Amino acid sequence: MARLLLLFAVVLLPVVLVSAAIKGTPFHIRGHVYCDTCQCGFETSATYYISGATVRIVCKQRENMVTTYTMDGVTDSTGSFNIKVEDDKGDQICYTKLVSSPVADCKTPDLGRDRSQIILTRSNGAISNLHYSNALGFRKEKPLAGCTELLKKYLPYDEA
Repeated sequence: MARLLLLFAVVLLPVVLVSAAIKGTPFHIRGHVYCDTCQCGFETSATYYISGATVRIVCKQRENMVTTYTMDGVTDSTGSFNIKVEDDKGDQICYTKLVSSPVADCKTPDLGRDRSQIILTRSNGAISNLHYSNALGFRKEKPLAGCTELLKKYLPYDEA
């Protein structure tokens, strides 16, 4: 009986220690923020990335949609953000969302590209600490002059 207990302890102890170490490791959420210069709802070759844009991570309880966590981050010179989240959020609904843009004529969040759902739990089998948000976009007040020609590249041949 003592040997069985010792064997059980030797097998179980490393699993418990590794699990505890992984649970305490923070997540890093990465993504980028762009300016939709043609007001088409997606990135094009005329798109540019916004330095100094503010992005927020929000987590809400699934049952009552009460906000339980928020954390802001700012994009770097390439329009990329990297936000550290300390705790596992379990079954909560979490997403990144646009907060503000420093670009005067590109401040309106692009509907459908203003937020992106993210997973902040290790209970789903994912082991990486690095998670990615879809690109988030603001929309220019007036489309650039060459957008009509540019968008022809993205349309099927029979619609161009």
